Amino acid sequence: MDIDLRFEPVTPERWTDFETLFGPRGAFCDCWCVALRLPHAVRTKMRPDERKGYIKNRIAAGPPPGILAYADDRPVAWVQVGPRQDVAQFNSPRTVSRPLEEGDVLDPSIWAVSCFFLSLPLRGKGLSHRLLQGAIDHARQNGARCLEGCPIDHTKQSKSVTLCIGSTAIFDAAGFEPVARRKEGRPLMRLDLLQ
Repeated sequence: MDIDLRFEPVTPERWTDFETLFGPRGAFCDCWCVALRLPHAVRTKMRPDERKGYIKNRIAAGPPPGILAYADDRPVAWVQVGPRQDVAQFNSPRTVSRPLEEGDVLDPSIWAVSCFFLSLPLRGKGLSHRLLQGAIDHARQNGARCLEGCPIDHTKQSKSVTLCIGSTAIFDAAGFEPVARRKEGRPLMRLDLLQ
């Protein structure tokens, strides 16, 4: 699809754009992109406004926990990307996305791209590749030496909510390599940003 996208880190000044993009339902089912930041037992007890407040405070604290994509100065997509240590549940020993080495969690140069959200009218139009490239560029510009993701191999449709973690196909196309497979259909993939 021929659409101009511009990427910007989400900062406190961009909170209104983030809130506009996520809408009244907080992206997917009032998640507000806290699923990989808080344990399930904690986040499920939170009201939607508490989740929203949590991510607003995280954005205010900095550094930016991700990037917004704009089309014609309208926020149209979000990618959660930053150091692995910023998304605690991505590192849980019980998850398929857990790090290869225990020390990877503390290494500020090992980043993770862990969530994608695209406004409904633009889903299923092949823009995920460009969102991932925006994440790669952002990670590289901010000193990451590698970027990891834990996508899903297959979904029933291109607009599936489960694609918030990204599809293996877009990670393959961007040059990511599988480095672990703890569950069928969910590879941990890595891109060396120093090459």
